[in-house]
Amino acid sequence: MNLQTMMKQAQKMQEEVLKEKEIINKKVFYGKKSFIEVEVNGEKKLLKLKIDKNIDLKGQDKEILEDMIVVAVNDALNKVDKEIATKMGKYGSGLSGLI
Repeated sequence: MNLQTMMKQAQKMQEEVLKEKEIINKKVFYGKKSFIEVEVNGEKKLLKLKIDKNIDLKGQDKEILEDMIVVAVNDALNKVDKEIATKMGKYGSGLSGLI
């Protein structure tokens, strides 16, 4: 295989990786813990935080609420990571700088 063919294959692979990443970036991932729901995109940006309006919070419940928010956000972010691993894993582990 000559160098020019290898370069073309590498360029094609890079284009495919960027296309897959763009698709993931536009996707919405949901996380939930009890009465907290969140939405994040593939860029790991929090888009929405929803707290069930029927929940009655008292003074010390604030800490519980904060913990549940963290769990729900991390749940959604883990789903982003899984999607990236699933879709991008076929391109190898040397792509960490591209995604």
